[in-house]
Amino acid sequence: MAIWVNEQIDPSGLIYSCIACSNEEQAKDCHESFEENLTNEQKSAGWVARLRTVSSWDEVPVNALKLD
Repeated sequence: MAIWVNEQIDPSGLIYSCIACSNEEQAKDCHESFEENLTNEQKSAGWVARLRTVSSWDEVPVNALKLD
């Protein structure tokens, strides 16, 4: 089972927001929203929106909103 993890990461590498779910379509929609919510200033400063998969809920960051 794949778990999709969406993260907005600040320039220092800290996770600003994180949502994890097991539905790929929902995860891709969330990633698109994360991308759109970053301003041009944030992007130029080094903020990124990242979508990745993990194989266990244990691998999801503790501060994540977890949607099953």
